Amino acid sequence: MHPLSKTSRDWLLVIIFLIISAVLYFVPTGFESAKDENSVHCSARVTAVDDTEIQVLGMIRAGEQEVELEILDGPFRGETFTANNQLMGQLDRDKLFKPGDKAYVILTVDGDGKVVFVNPQAHYRLGLELFLLCLFAALLLLFGGLTGFKALLSFVFTGLVLWKVLVPLLLKGTDPVWLTLCVVALLSSVIIFLVAGVNRTGLTAFLGALLGVVASCAMGVYFTGHFHVHGAVMPFAETLLYAGYGHLNLTRVFMAGVFLSSCGAVMDLAMDVASAMSEVVAKKPGISRMEAIWSGIRVGRAVVGTMTTTLLLAYSGGFVTLLMAFMAQGIPLDTTFNFIYVAAEVLKTLVGSFGLVTVAPFTALAGGLLLTSRESSATDLPH
Repeated sequence: MHPLSKTSRDWLLVIIFLIISAVLYFVPTGFESAKDENSVHCSARVTAVDDTEIQVLGMIRAGEQEVELEILDGPFRGETFTANNQLMGQLDRDKLFKPGDKAYVILTVDGDGKVVFVNPQAHYRLGLELFLLCLFAALLLLFGGLTGFKALLSFVFTGLVLWKVLVPLLLKGTDPVWLTLCVVALLSSVIIFLVAGVNRTGLTAFLGALLGVVASCAMGVYFTGHFHVHGAVMPFAETLLYAGYGHLNLTRVFMAGVFLSSCGAVMDLAMDVASAMSEVVAKKPGISRMEAIWSGIRVGRAVVGTMTTTLLLAYSGGFVTLLMAFMAQGIPLDTTFNFIYVAAEVLKTLVGSFGLVTVAPFTALAGGLLLTSRESSATDLPH
């Protein structure tokens, strides 16, 4: 029996994960019962507004805005309702509508199916989000062809695993660190083998990425405790506790988030090093193991400098207003970096960067063992 060709293996893998992704999409999370059965979610067109009850206090607006809404979809399509848009004086939560806007609306109905309350929750953004997703998918397919399709499949699969597996199990109290480590290992294998194929190059990248993530995990667990950082620094952490999930260990959730945030960059670097080593071995079949390892390390040195800076920029972008507020008040640098929110981001950045630095030698060592093997037979995994 002849072994499958590389193209056949690629398509087989694509079909398998298409099926798994479809199954995951329909798998219940177990939290569907928490949904309010007496509510209807829909979109509506704002046809008129009344701002006379709004009080303007500097930059803050308080009071309420009367909004007239025409429902655009769902069982109440075509009907018109009047609702109050409450303004709480919070810039991050308040929204103002104007005629012509499209709103995301939640209708509360009674036992007879009549609408008893209308909540214009926010501006409607789902259509634009879907458009951006389709644009991203189209450009990825146009540029990448089959490889782009596999990358898109890995993107969808990752989103489904996070939403259908990671988040529900975290809510059910599964240990966040071990759960996230298993999820990252699964995602790394799927993403790397989908893109690189089931071969020794893919296995090299997977082993390097996994070892780098494990190193980040160990560092994150150790230093989170010594930094005295608790999970309450994460957005909506206290809201989660007050919603009936006081059993959750939010500090362990934070630890898991530290290495989960950097695993994408770790996989990227592992794939770069593994691909470069595979190309070197293909062009110079007689290369020794140590030469191949040093080639991988040199490639890693060239890439890791920009990748660590990428992490710094990615994390700092999320709390730049915090730094601005500290500087505007003349708070010293030592006080700034000792503040728990800043210290948490420093921890994420440095631990993630530590994983990046270690993944290059890990991948180089794995490539030296796998890619330069002379004992491989016809049944071994190809390069």
